[in-house]
Amino acid sequence: MRALLLKPLNSSLVSILFFFFAFIPDRTVAAERLMALHSAMSMSQSMPWIAQEAGLFNKHKLDFQLVYISTSVLGTAALLGGDAEVAVSGAGGFVRAFVQGAGEIVFIGGVKNILSHSIVAGPRIKNPEDLKGKRIGVTRIGTNVHYFVIQALRHIGLDPARDVVIRQVGGEFQAIAALANDAIDAAAMLSYGPTAIAQGFHYVLYGPNLRIPYVGGGLITRRSILTKRPQILGRFMRAMAEASVILHTDKEFALKVLGRRLRVADRKIVEALYDSEIKALEQRLEIRPEALQAMLDEVSQTDPRARKVKHQDLVDRRYLDELEKSGFFERIWTGK
Repeated sequence: MRALLLKPLNSSLVSILFFFFAFIPDRTVAAERLMALHSAMSMSQSMPWIAQEAGLFNKHKLDFQLVYISTSVLGTAALLGGDAEVAVSGAGGFVRAFVQGAGEIVFIGGVKNILSHSIVAGPRIKNPEDLKGKRIGVTRIGTNVHYFVIQALRHIGLDPARDVVIRQVGGEFQAIAALANDAIDAAAMLSYGPTAIAQGFHYVLYGPNLRIPYVGGGLITRRSILTKRPQILGRFMRAMAEASVILHTDKEFALKVLGRRLRVADRKIVEALYDSEIKALEQRLEIRPEALQAMLDEVSQTDPRARKVKHQDLVDRRYLDELEKSGFFERIWTGK
């Protein structure tokens, strides 16, 4: 009997068993929990939504938890405090914290390296120059939208500190309400610019045409997480890479997700947002040096320590390089 048990299996049976086990889904690998945050209800931070609804986190064995924190400043505190392990966020608060000594912060990829907000207003303001002396609403001071207003005003020759009054109004819906109630004269918008246009306002400054360098959407973590959980972050980056493909190539799926998450039922408004914003988003999660440098230059005006920081100090490219060199990017974009 023992001799029969030890008898070698024939080659046909070995082949059958190999294919049988090779294609059985691996249910022994437990999903790893990953806490994440995002700081804006915007298309540039929508890839986790895309990944969730396309089942990509399940595919990559991640129990992914996403929390909305309304500014990058608060998001920075949450990431550094251990409340989240990765952030999909504008970079303002993170870059400033790094300059102030929070060396744990590191960018592992990017989604958007320009600002694409716009300034909208009613019929009394026809040209950008008409903004002088006016009240401009922003969601919150210190956010991407605030930075955009500052840079856009400088672009047209206005001093943001002396020539306008910048007011914090809350979210973009609140900004539209403030416009309608004449509490402000103009407002900076991103996701809900098309909504404002549909309600009778118009673009005074159309941000996508300005292409102001800035990390409007970064993939950020802590260096200690890179050390402790490198494989988990690798799975996250692969999920984000695949979500990027869907976002750029499956417009119908993207519109459905954006409409639900942004709570905009009018397809024309969502499509207008998609068509204007998709051109600003990185296909392969690239983080651009000029975008980080622009932010460091801005911070250096109030904090001289920023002049000693190099944009390379903020970035770890291990996942971007691995996705490129392994052919993963090529496979998911070509389907081969």
